[in-house]
Amino acid sequence: MRTLCASTLIGEFFVIGFAGLVAMKSGDLSTATVWTVCGIGMLLSVLLCGVITRPGGVQLGWALQVALVASGFFVPMMFILGVVFGALWWTSVHYGRKIDEAKARWAAQQAATEAPAAG
Repeated sequence: MRTLCASTLIGEFFVIGFAGLVAMKSGDLSTATVWTVCGIGMLLSVLLCGVITRPGGVQLGWALQVALVASGFFVPMMFILGVVFGALWWTSVHYGRKIDEAKARWAAQQAATEAPAAG
């Protein structure tokens, strides 16, 4: 699960950065505000890569997805990109867990096969 989720989060890192460039063109927001918010989002996306398998990691990822969709109020294209990355996040978590379960079953089968041969 870690690899799939981290890939999605790194993609979001770049999308948040590019959204910051677009938001700077808006006259409604100051440059400092845009880069403070985008910097926090980018930092969070990178930090989540390291804690995704810990308790609450997936939930923090969902919070980032909600924030990404909500950023569409400032950069309208982010509504679409937020939904796309939300779907990618769900896919990463769902199939990542299935892959982890399959790896655990395979490791258990290997251990069971090797145990009688060693004894």
